[in-house]
Amino acid sequence: MDQAKAGEVAAGGGGTVRAITGGTAARSADAGPNGRSGGGSSASGPPYGRTGGGSGAGEGAGSGGGRRPPNPGPLGTFTAADEERARGVTRMKTIATGALLLMATVFVLAKWAQHEGAGVWSGYVAAAAEAGMVGALADWFAVTALFRHPLGLPIPHTAIIPTKKDQLGHTLGEFVGENFLSGDVVRSRLRAVGISGRFGSWLAEPEHADRVTSELSTALRGALAVLRDSDVQAVVGEAVTRRADAQEIAPGLGAMLERVVADQGHRRIVDLVCARAADWLEAHSDSVMDAVTGGAPGWTPRFVDRRVGDRVYRELLRFVTEMRDMPEHPARGAIDRFLNDFAADLRSDPRTRERVERLKSDVLGRSEVQDLISSSWNSVRSMIVAAAEDERSELRVRARTSLLSLGQRMASDKRLRGKVDGWIEGAAVHVVTTYRDEITSLITETVAGWDAEHTSKKIEAHIGRDLQFIRLNGTVVGSLAGLVIYALTHLATG
Repeated sequence: MDQAKAGEVAAGGGGTVRAITGGTAARSADAGPNGRSGGGSSASGPPYGRTGGGSGAGEGAGSGGGRRPPNPGPLGTFTAADEERARGVTRMKTIATGALLLMATVFVLAKWAQHEGAGVWSGYVAAAAEAGMVGALADWFAVTALFRHPLGLPIPHTAIIPTKKDQLGHTLGEFVGENFLSGDVVRSRLRAVGISGRFGSWLAEPEHADRVTSELSTALRGALAVLRDSDVQAVVGEAVTRRADAQEIAPGLGAMLERVVADQGHRRIVDLVCARAADWLEAHSDSVMDAVTGGAPGWTPRFVDRRVGDRVYRELLRFVTEMRDMPEHPARGAIDRFLNDFAADLRSDPRTRERVERLKSDVLGRSEVQDLISSSWNSVRSMIVAAAEDERSELRVRARTSLLSLGQRMASDKRLRGKVDGWIEGAAVHVVTTYRDEITSLITETVAGWDAEHTSKKIEAHIGRDLQFIRLNGTVVGSLAGLVIYALTHLATG
């Protein structure tokens, strides 16, 4: 009777052991967001990438110590590392089953010894062995039910991972979304890291600034190489043409012309034209004479044509020379008045403005102008590529200087660091809050796409070895619980 009670209580003790172990696993999972699991065995190793000291599930059959496990390959295919983990699980299963058989053997021998009158001790041993068997069987059932139906029997709530795979993936996605992708978590973690201060101190080192400059130059050359010249030329041409069509140029030209005339900037052009005209007339008197005589009526005498041509030439040369040498020449004043009137018409006269717009459209519509606009991209691209390749170019020198200055300011200016951190935090929070569903759906859809049988085998290979320790713990704790309960019951009943 006492032994039966001890067995029943030990069964409850086995359930308690499973509850305690499950709680430990849950706490290990809670520790997962920090990327670590505590010492001892842990079922939370693989999802978070590293395990602490002791036996780590992330290492499969190996032991902890902070080593990163080898790449397991795509889920559903067994790599050599998975085969080694599976062999480790098999060895631990053999040991746990051996402990159960040992308890059964001890129980049989103790009962035989008790039947033979061996003494009081045999009852204690039998109770401990019986409770150990119950604990071992209960934990064997609990561990096996995670991956398959125990003994192949379709018992409800067994084969949890194969049958609940999609639900587990959905739950995992929700867990990640609520606990990892919340705005407060992301903001607090980024604030604790202090990205701007660390980056500023790193960037303030000359060799690091050189490295960033080199990488940026390489990226710039790569981006320019990827772009198709025809596409860029079309975009540039369209952008310039559209901007020019949308902007009326006449008022701006009028304002600019008024400023030029007010500053007497046009007089240099007038001086140049007068000087060139005087030089040309002095060198080409025969051309002027031929033009005058050639246009004279046929009935006029030749000497009259020559006298008229000579007079026209001399008057024209005198006029141009005087205009060249006299800054206050009346013709110059007439030019000033004309330019001022034209500038005013450009700004306020509707007809003049309309004519300028038509001229602009005609010029922009010419193929030569469009080809010139489009071809400008080739020149710009060539200059940028050449500057990016030359370490001593002004572009790279200025980029390096700017990066060094930025790093020094970020390292020393607290207000700047606060602004940069705020921008980074705001951008990160925006991304995780806006695309949280898409990120978690990646987990859910990935798990849903896994094969149930291979998923179960893969997970068992990773954490099965540690789960077999639960069976051993159930055997040992069950035995101790049964022994204590039997002893207490024996003392209470005398």
